Amino acid sequence: MIKINRLDHLVLTVASIDATVAFYRDVLGFGVVAFGDGRLALSFGEQKINLHEAGREFEPKADRPTPGSADLCLIATTPLDAVVVHLQQKGVTIEEGPITRTGAMGPIQFVYFRDPDRNLIEVCNYD
Repeated sequence: MIKINRLDHLVLTVASIDATVAFYRDVLGFGVVAFGDGRLALSFGEQKINLHEAGREFEPKADRPTPGSADLCLIATTPLDAVVVHLQQKGVTIEEGPITRTGAMGPIQFVYFRDPDRNLIEVCNYD
């Protein structure tokens, strides 16, 4: 049996790398990493999200890469009340939350909103 330890990175296919970088940097505080031949990734904690621009994806790629098809759940150390205030200050529309649901390790509080490509973003805190 294979034992998987953690996720190293994932890939988001986006309509505009510039708009995506600005959103994740300015709203969520992600770092921006340049690598390879001018490629960009978003970084947080020990993870990164590589960015592919639709129609200019890096090979190999997903079978049907599409902007707006992702659903990302991000665990925050910032209390959700402060997350809500920050999102409101940045002009981000909250679709739902805070609401309690079930996460990988039990009950978890969620706030749902979308990035420029309409990907669903969940910022969460475990109780």
